[in-house]
Amino acid sequence: MAMIAAMPDELLDLVAGKFQMLADTTRLAILRSLMGGEKSVGQVVTETGRGQANVSKHLKLLAESGLVGRRKEGLQVFYRLQDPLVEKLCELVCSTIREDMERSISRRSELLRKLGPSR
Repeated sequence: MAMIAAMPDELLDLVAGKFQMLADTTRLAILRSLMGGEKSVGQVVTETGRGQANVSKHLKLLAESGLVGRRKEGLQVFYRLQDPLVEKLCELVCSTIREDMERSISRRSELLRKLGPSR
């Protein structure tokens, strides 16, 4: 937390930009696909179930932000995760969501037990 407290406002805009890239379900689906390794645009389209134009648009944004890298081989373009932050952040957020869900289920189960058997 000390690092962000000392960060100038101009750099906060860069941090916000990274978070904005992660604040879209299509981009998250693309990143999830790329966590399995380098893929062509067609493979990402198939794995995400999104349209090709939509995937291409989001891949371009992700590449411009530095979160993914790209390479061209003939007519095909291949994308891969480039920023190791992506997987770490996704793992952290997913584990937090899982813990929250487990606590919620536990609380609800306890309430059900207090209600007694259903009729």
